[in-house]
Amino acid sequence: MQTVSSSASPSPSVGGTGSGAGTSPASGVRPLAGGNSAYAGYQIIRRNGAVVSFEPNKIAVALMKAFLAVHGTQGAASASVRETVDALTESVVRAMLRSRPSGGSFHIEDIQDAVELGLMRGGHHEVARAYVLYRERRAQERSKQGELPVAAASALHVLDRGQRVPLDMGRLAALVESACAGLGAEVRSAPILAETQRNLYDGVPIDEVYKAAILAARTLIEKDPAYTRATARLLLHTIRREILGGEVLQEEMTERYAEYFPDFIKKGVQAELLDERLQQYDLKRLGAALQPERDLQFDYLGLQTLYDRYFLHLHKARIELPQAFFMRVAMGLALGEIDREARAIEFYEVLSRFDFMSSTPTLFNAGTRRSQLSSCYLTTVADDLDGIYEAIKENALLSKFAGGLGNDWTPVRALGSHIKGTNGESQGVVPFLKVVNDTAVAVNQGGKRKGAVCAYLETWHLDIEEFLDLRKNTGDDRRRTPDMNTANWIPDLFMKRVLENGNWTLFSPANCPDLHDKFGSAFEQAYTAYEDKAARGEIKLFKTLRASDLWRKMLSMLFETGHPWITFKDPCNVRSPQQHVGVVHSSNLCTEITLNTNASEIAVCNLGSVNLAQHLVQGADGMEIDHAKLKKTVATAMRMLDNVIDINYYAVKKARDSNLRHRPVGLGVMGFQDSLYQLRIPYASQAAVDYADRSMEAVCYYAYWASTEMAQERGRYSSYTGSLWDRGILPIDSLDMLAKERGTLAGQDATLVEVDRSSTLDWDLLRERIKSHGMRNSNCVAIAPTATISNIIGVDASIEPSFSNLSVKNNLSGDFTIINEYLVRDLKQQGLWDDVMVMDLKHFDGSLRRIDRVSEELKSLYATAFEVEPKWLVEAAARRQKWIDQAQSLNIYMAGASGKKLDDTYKLAWQRGLKTTYYLRTMGATHAEKSTVKSGQLNAVSSGAGTSGSAAMSGAEPAQFEAAVPATDMKVCLIDNPDCEACQ
Repeated sequence: MQTVSSSASPSPSVGGTGSGAGTSPASGVRPLAGGNSAYAGYQIIRRNGAVVSFEPNKIAVALMKAFLAVHGTQGAASASVRETVDALTESVVRAMLRSRPSGGSFHIEDIQDAVELGLMRGGHHEVARAYVLYRERRAQERSKQGELPVAAASALHVLDRGQRVPLDMGRLAALVESACAGLGAEVRSAPILAETQRNLYDGVPIDEVYKAAILAARTLIEKDPAYTRATARLLLHTIRREILGGEVLQEEMTERYAEYFPDFIKKGVQAELLDERLQQYDLKRLGAALQPERDLQFDYLGLQTLYDRYFLHLHKARIELPQAFFMRVAMGLALGEIDREARAIEFYEVLSRFDFMSSTPTLFNAGTRRSQLSSCYLTTVADDLDGIYEAIKENALLSKFAGGLGNDWTPVRALGSHIKGTNGESQGVVPFLKVVNDTAVAVNQGGKRKGAVCAYLETWHLDIEEFLDLRKNTGDDRRRTPDMNTANWIPDLFMKRVLENGNWTLFSPANCPDLHDKFGSAFEQAYTAYEDKAARGEIKLFKTLRASDLWRKMLSMLFETGHPWITFKDPCNVRSPQQHVGVVHSSNLCTEITLNTNASEIAVCNLGSVNLAQHLVQGADGMEIDHAKLKKTVATAMRMLDNVIDINYYAVKKARDSNLRHRPVGLGVMGFQDSLYQLRIPYASQAAVDYADRSMEAVCYYAYWASTEMAQERGRYSSYTGSLWDRGILPIDSLDMLAKERGTLAGQDATLVEVDRSSTLDWDLLRERIKSHGMRNSNCVAIAPTATISNIIGVDASIEPSFSNLSVKNNLSGDFTIINEYLVRDLKQQGLWDDVMVMDLKHFDGSLRRIDRVSEELKSLYATAFEVEPKWLVEAAARRQKWIDQAQSLNIYMAGASGKKLDDTYKLAWQRGLKTTYYLRTMGATHAEKSTVKSGQLNAVSSGAGTSGSAAMSGAEPAQFEAAVPATDMKVCLIDNPDCEACQ
């Protein structure tokens, strides 16, 4: 290895202005896109305290010099090295900017640390070693020359309200100390203060001082998860300064909230942000009901998410404090109540205690002048140009006001079908879907997030094969939809043909329009009659293929592109309480809503989720479900959801008509994994399946009970007569209807619906009550992904297993270190939590499997998503589905997927009576190999099985679910899909 010379060494002024760090053409480094002007909001603090502009191209220069030092001029001049330097530079800059998304200052050492890390992660170990040695030698030289470090903090001055004043270190220390108070002995203010001081410079704005403290605290979260609350408290201090105009102590907030709240409502109304009816409330009473201590519940991710995307703002300045936010939502949902103040306080209590959380559209818009509060819209597209473009227009209007969309495209005639009006041939479904894709991109929900839509197509449609290819990266771009979701709408007959190894015939709906509205045995009878017609030559446009070949292509495309999702038409319809008034033609954006649609009705559903982790209590034999609290929470939540229907702003008349006629709501759950931790139950266990059964039985029982109580008070929904509710058939009873409709395979007696039917609550009593009073809502329960609302309250999303015990979560608010607090608590009790454990968790991507000193009990309890066999996800979902009148958003995690494993998993989902599934998450072989023990953990098949190859996680489109790849020294989890928020 060559000696690092001064002329070829990496510049000590990486990223900032300094001698020898210019961007001369001789360096061979191409400037970054956008140039240094794109980083005007960022600065570099040099070791002597000087502040200079952030110039990323100097990072490239330093990297190139490092390669020159090792490989010489000729070796470093190659195109591959230049490309490597460019890639490393982009990676380092991206990592730095993610840490300060709104601008700020970096210390020079932080950037050099990032460069060193980037070299190591890229496998350039010789270059990294040269870089480390150079840094060490320069540090020694500075020491010998007596160069001064950054100016002492006591000598620093800050700019506060335009005045240059000395930095009050005592005040800063007191702030940090209060942020750490009560969080445990391990959470100390000293390291936060030290890191804060390192990132200050003379003349720094006071706001930057507080920002530096927040950033300093967040770097310690991986050391102890309690630092996430210390960070949140420092952020809370900044929020209060911005909104209240000065420093306010926590003990003063009860009085300040009461004073501020009426003024906040008045200001919001005057700015035309809030509904003027909010001023009709007794604002003093509501202000006095605010509980400032609940501000301290937030972790950093939750509070930052609220601040960035939910709090009301005026001229880009926030005007809404956390408890005012919850009360504003509660007031918006209580507008139609008789005793509005009492109900608003009741709603506020469940929201602010994190017992229940409304969906993102409700949180965005409740109490505002245009309160579009519903989450999901389902439409059916007619088979003519007027109908098609009317549907696209409806998509745009609904998306504009923050709704997630599910479109049923099955009625549209297939490619090659005759068009009578022009005597020509149809171009089929696919060209129109390209327009839908581009509309979703163009209409971005008020700038808060992207438009989001999912197209559904039935498996017998003649365009189904091209539909499967829509998300591929190859082929004609005009027949691809990279920004849109797709889903298969699969009839039971197709699954039976697959199991029987039979043939399957594809038709154009122009030749068999009634298949769209048929299901169960009626569909099977009509479909086979059309097959007979085709065999006799009475239908010209059709295609016959082996059912297993089409099924194999479905699974292959699902694995390769993440789409189309697998959803099942017949369970959704046979078990639908509303089958007397229509047909379920599709699900929604996240596959948990199953409501009727037709040419005159757009189905609408408003969502919210119960936090299961908040509804456990210590019993005689350990933690158990707190039924009394759960019943109360569910009753309040159902009332809130029912109120949305009447308060909601409807952009499309067909949506309003449908929602008022049927009044469906979707109460879901989140924190399922958190409750398993509290119960000490591994996800991959029969005990977890049983808990899924019992917890969902309780939620559904209390939801249906609440709906029938509201029917007694407010009246039944208008299409109640003739529904399954009216006939005394509850969701658990409809399993038998599904089994009867499916029948058996040829020559076999075994049932095709294998689900445990046991129960623990008095369902006969509920049947009698419904018989007497009816139901307020046609549908009551649906489990949404809860991508963002679970972040707000700090629990694992929905019914998901934990993705990782230590990771970086990326969402629209930036990067956040996420560490499993339950695991850290247990490791501390066993004396195992230390810096070595942190490094082990980083190395093994948040998995405990290869860490020998951790017990098998903890490895089992804290198994991550890819370590849980997919069958456990399906079995738990099946137990939930038997109680749910709609569906659930169920992701399937599979490490080292093979064709057989995919086939077995999705057939099991069908046989267990699931209505829908959502994303398939798969892990590449190289990633699985790193974390898999010899006994075959990570639910992996043998290493020779087919895998996704290069990506750490496939089945995910680049814009939404980028691979879980290293980005700092931890895996970045982008499973948190911003699009899903439309459906939480």
